[in-house]
Amino acid sequence: MNFSTEDLQQLEALEIEPSKAARQLAWLRRGQLDITLERCCTVDDGITQLQPESHAYLYKAFDSAIAAGRLRRFVPASGAASRMFSPLHAERGVFDACRAVEPLTGASQAELNLRRFLDEIEAFAFYPDLNNAMAEDDQDLQQALADRDLPLIVRYLLEPCGLSYSRLPKGLLAFHAAVDGSRTPFIEHLAEAALLNGLDGVVRLHFTVSAEHLELFKAQFAAWQETLAAAYGCHFEVSYSTQKASTDTLALDAKDQPLRDSEDRLVLRPGGHGALIKNLNDLSGDIVLIRNIDNVVPDVHKDANLTWAKLLTGYLVTLQEEQHALLKALHDHPEDPMTRELAVCFLGDRLQLDVSLSDDSQTLLDKLDRPVRVCGMVPNSGEPGGGPFWVRGSDGRVTRQIVEGAQIDKSDPEQAKILAGSTHFNPVDMVCGVSDWRGRPYDLNRFVDEDAVIITSKRMEGQELKVLELPGLWNGAMAGWHTLFVEIPPEAFNPVKTVFDLLRPAHQA
Repeated sequence: MNFSTEDLQQLEALEIEPSKAARQLAWLRRGQLDITLERCCTVDDGITQLQPESHAYLYKAFDSAIAAGRLRRFVPASGAASRMFSPLHAERGVFDACRAVEPLTGASQAELNLRRFLDEIEAFAFYPDLNNAMAEDDQDLQQALADRDLPLIVRYLLEPCGLSYSRLPKGLLAFHAAVDGSRTPFIEHLAEAALLNGLDGVVRLHFTVSAEHLELFKAQFAAWQETLAAAYGCHFEVSYSTQKASTDTLALDAKDQPLRDSEDRLVLRPGGHGALIKNLNDLSGDIVLIRNIDNVVPDVHKDANLTWAKLLTGYLVTLQEEQHALLKALHDHPEDPMTRELAVCFLGDRLQLDVSLSDDSQTLLDKLDRPVRVCGMVPNSGEPGGGPFWVRGSDGRVTRQIVEGAQIDKSDPEQAKILAGSTHFNPVDMVCGVSDWRGRPYDLNRFVDEDAVIITSKRMEGQELKVLELPGLWNGAMAGWHTLFVEIPPEAFNPVKTVFDLLRPAHQA
């Protein structure tokens, strides 16, 4: 496509290369390239179970990484909370039906959801804040509960007249009650990182946030910093970044033309969480722990998360030690037969990659010298999430990958059968080694599968759009990494997808 002079000026201001924009349009018109599943990853075929006898050794490796100050936590935290409260949206008639103390026979699920919210509202950590917000307007929450006035209560919870929860990121909502005040997921990540780090250390965390909410995160940290430092005996180094405008993507309108606004300017949309590989790359870290913002629990329930963070980190550290030693040996003695044989054994046995003794030294180096990630995988239990699979790439190589359902052609019976047979799913709990054997940060952009985009349809102002998501952070953006899967128990995964998840025992202090 030929962009106009105005288009080119707009793209230049966003630091988007015209060739990249043209490629996005080509992807949108062509359609996404579906992933080719070879088979599911299962225990002993792509997924490792860490045996109890190995734990002490892995804990020791974790302790060495902590002592060396190698760890940092990376948390994508820009996600909006609006979907979390979808069970509280209903027609006026449903709200009216809830005024009766008991539901009528055949009550809808929407009515049952609202009744549950009304009946158990005091169990939510945001209850005191809601009470205070209503009192500021001379509204009595207790009276509203007695009157079963759900529209009033929900309005003060979700709208700007009260807590404005439908407009805030999930990371800033009150999730858990605690003796030092109700805690948000943002604060729980700080607390868990501090417990993981131990006393008298520097605790480093990085949060990706939306620009409009950055100051709110900073204010919440300022309000809690002294309390947390005193409680956990540590010092926090917290940094933030926002999704870069240069990672925004174009969309197509119903006529297969670039979407434009009323002033004929190109409309660009955020490129999805895959854009965050740029933020991770800029971090220039060493060992980075990544977990979703909503997978947090109160301190009394943190043991499982702490245990498996340590074990996954220890597993990565021990693997990296072998990888880095082999890389140094290959650089120093590229033609040494023993070194080459050890490298082939490591690539084939530990990483389960296609490799041969006939590969020359440069080929072995190229295959070996990559960032590493160890990903926790939970046995299937009906929770949403992508899964671990053996995937055949366009080059014919079969590698372990995290795959989302949207990347698979479910109309293909064989692919659908493999998908249905999946035994584990991805909770997004991973430890990443992003420095090479010399201690230099990898350029993570080199290992992205640029073609692993996801194309979806959206409706905007009455018209159908085709929109583009960049290769997901833990999907195509890390496709070229060394990937290992480790089974972790379900108790280490406690996401909050809807407001009612906060009533699960794991989220009650």
